[in-house]
Amino acid sequence: MTSKPIKFGTDGWRAIIGNEFTQFNLGRVAEATADWITESKITQNGVIIGYDARFRSRDFAMYCAQVFASKRIKVKFADTISPTPAVSWAAGEFMAIGIVITASHNPPEYNGFKIKAPFGGPATPAQIREVEDRIQDTFDENSVKSFEEYSKAGLIKSVSLTDLYLEEISKKIDLKLIAEKGIRIAHDPMFGSGKSLIAHLLPGQVEELHNEDNPGFKDVAPEPIERNLTEMPSFVKLTSSDLGIANDGDADRVGMFDENGDYVDSHQILCLLTKYLGITRGMKGEIIKTFSTTDMLRKQAEKYGLPITTTPIGFKYIAEKILDGDMLVSGEESGGIAIKGHIPERDGIFIGLMIAEMTARLNKPLSALIKELFEEFGPHYHYRNDLHTSQEKKDAMVSFCENDKLTKIASGNVVQREKTDGIKHWLEDGSWLLVRPSGTEPVLRVYSEASTPEKAKALVEDVCAMIDSPVIFN
Repeated sequence: MTSKPIKFGTDGWRAIIGNEFTQFNLGRVAEATADWITESKITQNGVIIGYDARFRSRDFAMYCAQVFASKRIKVKFADTISPTPAVSWAAGEFMAIGIVITASHNPPEYNGFKIKAPFGGPATPAQIREVEDRIQDTFDENSVKSFEEYSKAGLIKSVSLTDLYLEEISKKIDLKLIAEKGIRIAHDPMFGSGKSLIAHLLPGQVEELHNEDNPGFKDVAPEPIERNLTEMPSFVKLTSSDLGIANDGDADRVGMFDENGDYVDSHQILCLLTKYLGITRGMKGEIIKTFSTTDMLRKQAEKYGLPITTTPIGFKYIAEKILDGDMLVSGEESGGIAIKGHIPERDGIFIGLMIAEMTARLNKPLSALIKELFEEFGPHYHYRNDLHTSQEKKDAMVSFCENDKLTKIASGNVVQREKTDGIKHWLEDGSWLLVRPSGTEPVLRVYSEASTPEKAKALVEDVCAMIDSPVIFN
């Protein structure tokens, strides 16, 4: 049996269950990963395998464990659903390779395969290429024995991964302060692997939404952005919560709400953390941001005397920079954030709790802290549209922008362009718009930043309307 070539996206390989994501293809990927581990000698400590709450994720994870065991690679297998940052932490703790069966924030029909390196973060682009180069067209499924046989042989052992991860978080977040200040939290795990975790750490202070088993995610992709979290504003107010925390399907991303039920995006979270860690707590280090992240971070870097680096979009690029230097805060527009003193990896549970700690320590509501940011650096608002269109139209729009033909957006003149990852267009008033094709889905992503929410939305809508214009095909 043969199949199509398999390529990893911005964070792992993802595909539709029963279409490209099959046991056969999963075997191909797991076998290539096993061969890479053996041949590169990246670790002698085997693999740690975790899985999310998606359809058949545990079954797929078990099959991966069997493939690794067939290659004589020892497996620590999570005894329950585990968030991706738990696997990343364990990879660093045990100096092993971490494998997560998850499609993260993708729609429910997808599943996926993520690789975590022994440093405790996503495998680097170079490491991923080494795995991709080893993926064969064929895979001998008959060479794989049962999960039970490998377990009896000692090649697969169960580990309480999530419990160990929660113990680690409790050492790094001032849960006692949060409890003493009576901070109440509304948590939406979006039916994902973050279910019940914050409530476990702060008993009696957390109300949960969407914490039951639902592999279909109520027909909403488990990505913690405002349009997917329509129930949270009223839930925050109904439960009299001081803040709301939402996590994606594998809990490595975060979105938040203030006490009024107003959405707090990842740009604002990054800026809040930069000020809290750099000013309140007096910590030093570099700000690392992706190409689609707020320009307020640059202004903070200048005022606070902090170095700043911009990377392509995808946390694997951030992880490389973290390993090279001394990171204070790093993150991306999509809700993946890391800070100094924790793993070099996105962690939506940890970051949400760090913001809760911040409000408790500063004794101010989240809305007031955001207002202070805007007073200090000016208002910054963001808008994004994931435009589903044909491949022809998507390619035409990207080509149109790459050839510098987009010169005016919503009556504003384009004065500068950057092409680090996609095409970012800067306008005269300091606002910007970014056009970038998705690396994992058949969509065109269009992002903006402006001084008002109306202007940010208008920029995106103006460009999205062009997708059907004959001018982009000329």
